[in-house]
Amino acid sequence: MSKNYKTIYSLKYIGVMLIFIAGIILLPLLILPFYSDEADYILCFVLPAGIAGTLGFVMSRIIVPEEYRLSAGNAATVVVGTWAIAAFFSSLPFVMAGKLNFTQAYFEAMSGWTTTGLSVIDVANSPKIFLIFRSIIQFFGGVGIVLLVVSALSESFGMTLFASEGHNDKLLPNIAKSARLILKIYAGYFIAGTLLYIAFGMPIFDAVNHSMAALSTGGFSTEPSSIGAYNNLAIELVTVILMLLGSTNFYANMILVQGKFRNFFRLGETKLTLFLIAVFVPIVAFASLLNLYGNLSSSIRISFFNIISALTTTGFSTVTYNDWPDFAYLVMILLMVIGGGIGSTAGGIKVGRINIIAKQISWTARRKFMPEHMVNKPAVYRPDGKVTITNDLYLEASNYALTFITILMFGTSILILAGYGLKEALFEFSSALGTVGLSVGVTGINTPSYVLWTMTVGMFLGRLEIFVVFYSILNIVKKRFYKN
Repeated sequence: MSKNYKTIYSLKYIGVMLIFIAGIILLPLLILPFYSDEADYILCFVLPAGIAGTLGFVMSRIIVPEEYRLSAGNAATVVVGTWAIAAFFSSLPFVMAGKLNFTQAYFEAMSGWTTTGLSVIDVANSPKIFLIFRSIIQFFGGVGIVLLVVSALSESFGMTLFASEGHNDKLLPNIAKSARLILKIYAGYFIAGTLLYIAFGMPIFDAVNHSMAALSTGGFSTEPSSIGAYNNLAIELVTVILMLLGSTNFYANMILVQGKFRNFFRLGETKLTLFLIAVFVPIVAFASLLNLYGNLSSSIRISFFNIISALTTTGFSTVTYNDWPDFAYLVMILLMVIGGGIGSTAGGIKVGRINIIAKQISWTARRKFMPEHMVNKPAVYRPDGKVTITNDLYLEASNYALTFITILMFGTSILILAGYGLKEALFEFSSALGTVGLSVGVTGINTPSYVLWTMTVGMFLGRLEIFVVFYSILNIVKKRFYKN
């Protein structure tokens, strides 16, 4: 089979996913019965959805031979292409409504789909239909476009695509059943979170938005000052729970829902996440925030929420960070880079990879004092069981971490060249690449276009875990220069 035909067949998969994207773009219209004064924006959503849906339908009609199977390279290209196209069509409502120019709109849409949460919109003066639209694309961006499509179709849609979107665990023997189970779990979390928010005094519209944004570790808020606008401890605690659940591996969430608490807290990712929180919350509270906020309770409360927001790569905040001491800045950057669980809605290098690297380094050091012929190997506990750390597993984790840091330095350099200070540039690009969404004021309506595009690329690489994008580029180059 020629490479040209393989490319055409791959378009079918993008077409199928475009149909689902079109449906997602239409979902904000559901609030119009409650906010009828915003009916003027109907065409801003119907037209992009109609174009995306029509194009997707035509592409989905491509006849694919039964023996055709997506290669890893083609799957990467399909996933990367789908996400780029999803951001494009999702940017059009903002452009058509005259709210943003194309660069700003594409940035906003990419921030939503990648669950980053950096924003150039003035939420205080934005129509509610656009606020709910941002939250919706964050929610579906968190679970993943491929996962959504697989849940509605069948096993034949492809494990290769499923894995290319960052879902490394196969929860059940059947992929479609796995995807449906994930969606059920997250739907349950979303409903529970919304009800709890309402119970603790948050308006219904805000509750729906924040529940989706917290669970997707996205961080888009309906308030300019984010969760801090409510000054409500109960709301902060609900948000923390949703952020932690969203940043937890999909398979680990299944273990938790089944009540297997011992197995859940035995997981390497769970233990390391709790360790990082236990260490850094009191350190930042005592070393940096106590003098700033004047009393111990406020310092611990602020540190607890914002440290978890950074580690889970959510991006909600209760305070601004412009007056924070440098040490607190450093800790926040470190946690944004570490990130949440592998196979979750979170970004960053991922705490699972950090756990592997740390255990391997520790074992290498201890090995110097072990008997020469001792065969004991380090291992980590994952949702699918105890896994020995092989050289390949360690190399994958360390190579990813090194690549992540290299891109982080490159992106930070561009922001420095744009005139931002090192501290601000490093914080903001760490937030973009880690798909976090916390900001120190670099991102805004007046941010230069090339800075927004730099961070857009960072968000895209961070959400699709870098190597998937690289594989896609290599696959395209190979087809261009090496023909059958």
